Amino acid sequence: MADRTPYQEKIIKRYYQNRDEIMWQKLAELATDLYLAEGRKREQIWKRVVTAMNNLKIPQVRINDLVESDNPSLVVALVESQMKKK
Repeated sequence: MADRTPYQEKIIKRYYQNRDEIMWQKLAELATDLYLAEGRKREQIWKRVVTAMNNLKIPQVRINDLVESDNPSLVVALVESQMKKK
């Protein structure tokens, strides 16, 4: 294990404390990218969206529905519903 300064330890600790919020923000950014992307790039972004949703422990059935619909506004709606909960 690498030696870390107390400052580095605090940064790492805060990252893991806020990991869910960071992932929701990333998912929102990916949804924006989906609106602008076409073709192969869009497929790659969908893969990243799936990874982010898996990290957020969203049920696989919901993930599959979103991917099959290929509709970025549904991803945005998911993010907005989560933000309203907070």
